[in-house]
Amino acid sequence: MSLVNIRNIYCVGRNYHLHALELGNEVPTSPMIFTKPTHALVAMNGGDIVIPKQQGEVHFELEIVLRISDHYTSGMSAEQAIDAFTLGLDLTLRDVQSKLKAKGYPWLPAKGFKQSATYGTWLPFVSLEQINRSEFTLIRNGEIAQLGHPSDMIFSIEQLIAFIDTEYGLGAGDLIYTGTPAGVAKLDEGDQLEAQYNGERIGSCIIQ
Repeated sequence: MSLVNIRNIYCVGRNYHLHALELGNEVPTSPMIFTKPTHALVAMNGGDIVIPKQQGEVHFELEIVLRISDHYTSGMSAEQAIDAFTLGLDLTLRDVQSKLKAKGYPWLPAKGFKQSATYGTWLPFVSLEQINRSEFTLIRNGEIAQLGHPSDMIFSIEQLIAFIDTEYGLGAGDLIYTGTPAGVAKLDEGDQLEAQYNGERIGSCIIQ
C-alpha cells in the first residue's frame, strides 16, 4: 500500500459493547466517527514505533481496518466497496482524551499524533461472511491482551460504510478503523506487540 494513495482515515469509537463499558462510556445509538491525519500511519513491520512519553498514558486499541476500493461509488455493497483489510492499532493518549472529553473538545490531540495509526499486512476482502466468522488478537509480550470478533460490532461494516458515506463522504483510498473490543491498556516502553488474524501474524512492532 502506498501512503500517497491514502485520503481519509475514519475511525469508529465505542463499536463494541464491552469496550464502551470498560471506559465508563455510554453505548452509542449511532456510529461515533473521528478522524486521524495520514501522517499518523505507520506499518507494523517488526520495527520500532515511538509513542509520546510526556503526555500521560498511551493505550493500545486493536481493530479491523478496511480499505475502500479504487472504483468506489456510493451505494456499493461491502464486497464491492472494500478491496482489502488488515489489523491496526488506534493508539490513544488516554489522559489527554479524558481531559478533552471533560471540556467537550475534539479528540485530535489524543488520537492524531504521529505513528498513532498502525497497520499490518493487507489481505484481500472476500466477503462479509468471511470477516464475521473470523477473530483477531493482540499478543502483548507473549500473552493475549485483546481478542475480538467482528460479528460483535454494534454497527456492522455495511452500516459503517453507509453512515460515513452519507455524513462525510467516502471514496477510493479511504481507510476505516472499525473499533476495538475490550481489553485496552497502557503501553510500556519495550512492549512487543503482535497482531494476529485467525491465529496468523499479520503485523508486529516494538514500543519505544
